[in-house]
Amino acid sequence: MPVHPIRGILLGFIRLQILHHAGQEPVYGAWLMGELRRHGCAVGPGTLYPMLHALERAGFIDSRLEVAEGRRRRLYRTTKAGAQVLREGRRRAQELLVEIGQGGE
Repeated sequence: MPVHPIRGILLGFIRLQILHHAGQEPVYGAWLMGELRRHGCAVGPGTLYPMLHALERAGFIDSRLEVAEGRRRRLYRTTKAGAQVLREGRRRAQELLVEIGQGGE
């Protein structure tokens, strides 16, 4: 199945969305996949979990294991460094959106 050309662009926005949600409250992978799908960005575990692991290795999120109803679940939270990246990412995304929103087709 061919990859949609916009996918690479959206992956950057998805990283910001992960930082946003993980900064609001602890989140887990299945919940994030549902939330992203709700916003029109369906990603599978083969895309999401490597992204989460990379964000964690970079120090932008941290995680902990939790057992709920007999099931193990990894919860993710945005770190201070991740919150800083989110603020900067928001600022830059807003600038870009203003700029490209003014252009004609």
